[in-house]
Amino acid sequence: MRSPLSWVAVAIAGAVVLVIGFLVAAAWTGIGDSEISVAGWLAMGFGAVVTLALGIGLMALVFISSRRGYDERGHGNE
Repeated sequence: MRSPLSWVAVAIAGAVVLVIGFLVAAAWTGIGDSEISVAGWLAMGFGAVVTLALGIGLMALVFISSRRGYDERGHGNE
């Protein structure tokens, strides 16, 4: 079980996320009409795919390294 302080921290973090989301939405609607061209949508999609691929690849390397014992302390360098 978590302590009551943990639940308070989670509630505060959630409230901060909601407030920031509200402020971003208010700022976005205050800008007015803003359009993204087809090239902009393609660039954003490509960036998202590359970012996800990089993150997934790096996490896979972390898990492979951990399972194969590459993260263990070396015995010859003590």
